[in-house]
Amino acid sequence: GRRVLSRRSVVARSVATTPPTTTEQLRPGGDWRKVVSEKVASLLGELYPDVKADPMVTFSTKFEFGDLQCNAALGLAKRVQSKPRDVATKLKDALTLPENVFEEDVEIAGPGFLNLRLSDDFLARTVHAMALDAKRAATPPTAPKQTVVVDYSSPNIAKEMHVGHLRSTVIGDALANLLEHQGHSVIRQNHVGDWGTQFGMLIALLDDEEAETLEDLVALYKRAKKRFDADAEFKEKARLKVVALQSGDDADVRRRWADICDASRNEYREIYDRLGVSENLLERGESSYESYLEPIIQTLTQRELAVESDGALVVFCADDKTPMIVRKTDGGFNYATTDLAAAKYRATELRADRVLYVTDSGQSFHFKQVFDVARRAELVPAEMSLEHVPFGLVLGEDNKKFKSRSGDPIKLKELLDEAQRRALRGIEERDSDSAVVEDPEELARVIGIAAVKYADLSLNRESNYRFSFDKMLALNGNTAPYMLYSMARIAGIQRKCQESDLLVDDSDDESPAVLLAETEERNLARVLARLAPTLADVEADLRPNVLCDYLFELSQTFNRFYESCPVRNAASPELARSRAQLCAATASALRVGLGVLGIPTVDRM
Repeated sequence: GRRVLSRRSVVARSVATTPPTTTEQLRPGGDWRKVVSEKVASLLGELYPDVKADPMVTFSTKFEFGDLQCNAALGLAKRVQSKPRDVATKLKDALTLPENVFEEDVEIAGPGFLNLRLSDDFLARTVHAMALDAKRAATPPTAPKQTVVVDYSSPNIAKEMHVGHLRSTVIGDALANLLEHQGHSVIRQNHVGDWGTQFGMLIALLDDEEAETLEDLVALYKRAKKRFDADAEFKEKARLKVVALQSGDDADVRRRWADICDASRNEYREIYDRLGVSENLLERGESSYESYLEPIIQTLTQRELAVESDGALVVFCADDKTPMIVRKTDGGFNYATTDLAAAKYRATELRADRVLYVTDSGQSFHFKQVFDVARRAELVPAEMSLEHVPFGLVLGEDNKKFKSRSGDPIKLKELLDEAQRRALRGIEERDSDSAVVEDPEELARVIGIAAVKYADLSLNRESNYRFSFDKMLALNGNTAPYMLYSMARIAGIQRKCQESDLLVDDSDDESPAVLLAETEERNLARVLARLAPTLADVEADLRPNVLCDYLFELSQTFNRFYESCPVRNAASPELARSRAQLCAATASALRVGLGVLGIPTVDRM
């Protein structure tokens, strides 16, 4: 399994150039920011062919500045010996925008920013399309479709999942969900540690003792390790068990190994089910690459990449004084060899375009070396993208690595139990009348699990974060309970709209108009329109916190809209129907966003 350490990101990839924007992205709900970015990039190439310039098209920082800002003129001016406003003027005069998507008047602001505003017509059509599409909120799939392998979770067999496995599991599953939503073919792989010396120790001790559950195996492993370190005869017995396991000659040893794996697998699946992790996460343990290991050593030797050093076989990587060991002094293989084998398997058998390794930042140097050697040995094609997706540590309230009082890592099962207990206590304190919530224990389960997952996903993944039940279960701020409350509130509004026959569906002959007369109505529509570009950002940068920030802003913007713009009691039936569409579009966007994050929703709270 993946080791839990701490170091920075490494990305070693060869990504194909971004394809031209399709007509899908010009439709309501599409990625209109990409359209502008591509047009500006093309224009810069025409106007300033000798200078490579970034289009620098971003969301506007404030509503009053419009919906998009183009800041290219500021960075470009000095390089082309011109004033920023003159460069901005040339860009503005040459820029042609998609019809009915933006207002015609592009504003030059400050020293040379270009401000662009979405048209009310496009916003109204976007809201209507999102309101009708509860499943996708009118967001189009990405083109071209890729095959993406996401390697995440990776616990060790015969060891219980602890808090150190939380981040890889939650972040990896969210990224896989996002890539599937974007239309890619996603293969989820669980690279579990199911091979090596520890199995020899366990199987050797199982000759004398019994173990039925994972908890039994964990206790057995501690005793086996103690005996292994102190008893030379037992150590040799364990070594022979490993040889027998890896050769496959001893059926009894293989059976015991399979039983150990099954006991662990059953426990992990329970944790995954509680966390709502996709059932498509398929185990592909280190043992499955056994047949690849010796041929990889031969390839590295034939290409004169591997050399002997102090009895081991190593590969020296560019700019690194520390070589990567691919075969140990005792002839055994290690993490590096297995990861090279996995890369080759994913290239040749799965034909992956992109592979994401969601592990802690402590493994950045390891993956830098693995990616480098995989490319130099041509185990993977040049166009295949290999990306390490690193994350920081989970810390306790004392800002130290999160551990139990005994000093052991906190078991993930116990952490989730505590989250649910605290969520239930919060529900009981808020609702003295038990009739308010039909099933408080089920609601506590949803809130508790959602709180743990969202707290992780809402932060920059590369930062260490302090684990706090109080913060993650708070009803205010960027938390799961706040998001679930917003979703439940909208569901309640929609039930009332349905009673008043205000909801719109595909059976309506004419699309009811979406009216954006009030500032709060327009601002809500503008935030709704950002969903597709935000999903594209997460796909590119692999940062789920960007989506969390968007959903929090959407919820806040909706609450301001609802407080100042009555829905059922609007001034006219047309206005009531329009506002009901804004509610439905918000529900669609929240449902899609939270679904990508793997956060369950509730209709009542």
